Amino acid sequence: MDLAKYKIEKSDQVFYVPNFLTVDEEQYLIRKIQESPRQNWKELANRRLQLWGGQLTAKNILMAQPLPSFVTTYPDIIPRLQSTGVFKSSAHEAPNHIIMNEYLPGQGIMPHQDGPAYHPVVATVSLGSHTVFHYYQYKTADDNLETSVNANGRIIDTIPALSVLLEPRSVVITTGDFYKSYLHGIQEITEDNFIGGDGVSAPMIAGLNVEIANWKTLAGSEAKKVVLDGGALERRVRYSLTCRDVENVANLKTLLTRR
Repeated sequence: MDLAKYKIEKSDQVFYVPNFLTVDEEQYLIRKIQESPRQNWKELANRRLQLWGGQLTAKNILMAQPLPSFVTTYPDIIPRLQSTGVFKSSAHEAPNHIIMNEYLPGQGIMPHQDGPAYHPVVATVSLGSHTVFHYYQYKTADDNLETSVNANGRIIDTIPALSVLLEPRSVVITTGDFYKSYLHGIQEITEDNFIGGDGVSAPMIAGLNVEIANWKTLAGSEAKKVVLDGGALERRVRYSLTCRDVENVANLKTLLTRR
């Protein structure tokens, strides 16, 4: 895959690939997720999730387990991500861990960073529904703090630095400084409203006054029309596959020997 042609105009470190999966592949993955045993799910306050590839310890070491065959063989998500080249400098040259989040309409996630356990690349595959993915920056004491919030003792600018519409079956890949220094999050809303552009200037997100950075590369006819002309997109159930490479993996043979 020639990833360069999927680079978002406003950043050379974020890439948006529409139709990364086919409709049949998406439906197959959603079915496999929905057929998962209840014990595979971890319930959080505002969503539920599954961990594929193992669990992280408090010291950011992966207690590895095999990834499900439906991400390694059919559909071959891991080999496809590997073919982009973004993981070529990571410890395993491919993702070895996936967090699968389920987002119901109205659910989202606060601005956050993924932390040091992972190689600084993350690929997020969307299934079932669109969402708007926002990147945020920390503010300094010299900045105007009127529109900021406090998180973990640091101030976050509530106006996104970059916003990307994630269509079903797409993947967004975040690298470099956008992984290391920026935060990302999803608003807890049931629909996204847009102010259409004029074909030259970018469409905007209503209420935030920020552009949809990937408006030129949207592939879905319905979503693209709403974004370009202005209007609302109602959110449905979305499954997010967050694919990363955990660099430190436990040596199970060593652990058994120590016991």
